[in-house]
Amino acid sequence: MTGHRTLTVGGRALPDRIARRVPQLVAVILARLIAEVPLYNRLPAEELHGEVAAIINHNIRVVGDLLRERRPANPGELDRPRRSARRRAEEGVPLDAVLEAYHLGTIVLWQEITAGATGDDLPDMLSGQDLLLGYLRQVTTAVSAEYMEARQSLLHAEHNTRRALITALLAGGALDNPAQHAGFALPEKYAVLVLSAAAHPDETDESVSGPVAGRRKVRRIQEVFEQSTEEPVLSVLDPHGGVILVPAASSDWTRLRELVAAATVAAGAEVTAAAAIATPQSVPAAVSEAGEILALVKRLGYPAMLYRLTDVLLEYQLSRPSPARAELARLLDPLRGKPELLHTLRIYLRNGLSRARTAADLYVHPNTVDYRLRRIARLTGLNPVLPADLQHLRAALLAST
Repeated sequence: MTGHRTLTVGGRALPDRIARRVPQLVAVILARLIAEVPLYNRLPAEELHGEVAAIINHNIRVVGDLLRERRPANPGELDRPRRSARRRAEEGVPLDAVLEAYHLGTIVLWQEITAGATGDDLPDMLSGQDLLLGYLRQVTTAVSAEYMEARQSLLHAEHNTRRALITALLAGGALDNPAQHAGFALPEKYAVLVLSAAAHPDETDESVSGPVAGRRKVRRIQEVFEQSTEEPVLSVLDPHGGVILVPAASSDWTRLRELVAAATVAAGAEVTAAAAIATPQSVPAAVSEAGEILALVKRLGYPAMLYRLTDVLLEYQLSRPSPARAELARLLDPLRGKPELLHTLRIYLRNGLSRARTAADLYVHPNTVDYRLRRIARLTGLNPVLPADLQHLRAALLAST
C-alpha cells in the first residue's frame, strides 16, 4: 500500500515522530512496564535493559514502518517477537504478563506519538490507530502461539522426567541420574500418599464420556496437591487412585488431611488416602505400608479421609497373620452364614453402640436391632452390650477383615 499520503498529527508525520525518538520511547515504555507490570519489576536489570529493551526497540521500529507504508506486518517482522516469547516461556514468565507488556507498550507508544493532536488530526489518527491495532493483533497472536508451543514442549519434557523420577523412587533404584535429569534436587523427605478415588457421577453416566470424566477427576486431584507447594509434586494416578509424593519439610498431618479433604471437593468424588513420611530411599517401604493401611480402612468401611498408622494401630495389628488372629476370628464362626447379624454388629460398633442410629442405617425398627443383638449373644456366647464381651467382638471383627 505504498504511495499513500503520509499520516500526520500536529503537522508532523507519525513515522517521523517515532524515528526521531526511538531511544526515548524505549525508555518511557520500559519505565511504565517496571512500574505497572509487577513481574517486570522483578526481572534482572541485565535482562530489562538488554533483551526486553531490544524487543521494545524492534516493535517501535516495526510500527514506524507500518505507519509509513500503511500495511500490515509481514511474517519476518514477527520472527523476533516469536523468539522472545519462546525465551519468556522457557524462563517461566507467565503469558498474561507477556501479553500485558505488549498491550501497555502499544498504549504508551500511541500516547507519546499523538501528543498535541487536535480535532483536525482525527482522520489520520483513526487510520493510524487501525494500523497500530492491526499490528497488536498480529503480534499477540504470533507471540501467544509461540509461547504455548514452547510451554507444551517444556511440559511434555517435564512430565517425562518426573515420571522417570517417580518410577525410580517407587522401584527403589538408583536416584542420582533421574534426579539430575529432572532438573531439581530431591527433598529430604516425602509425604507418601496412597489414594483411592471413588467414581465421579459422570464416569457412570452413559451420556458422558467416562474416560474423559475420569481424566478430569485425576487432573483436579493432582492440581490440589501441586498448588500446595512450590516444590515438584510427583504422582502416578488413574481414575481409581494411585500414589502421590509431596515434599515434606515436617510431618504436618493437619495440612495433609486438609489437602485430602480438598481433593474430595475438587474431584467431586470421595478420596480416601493413607500416608507415611519417608526419605527418598525408603519410598517403596512407605508405599507398601500406606497401601496396607488404605486397604484396611477400605475393608472396614471407614469414612473417606487421610489415615496414618497411628490412627489404626489396633486394627492394623489385629489384621496381621498370627495364631491369636485366627482364634479371634473363630469367635464369629457361629455367625457365618447369617450375614444380617454380622452386618448389624459392624454397624452397631461403627455407630458407637447407638441402637437408634444403627436402626436408621439398617432401615429397621430399634426392636429389630435388640433382637439381633440378643441372637448374637446367644450364638457366640458374647454379649454386645457388655464391655468385656464387646472388646472380644470388636477384635474378632477386625481379625476377620
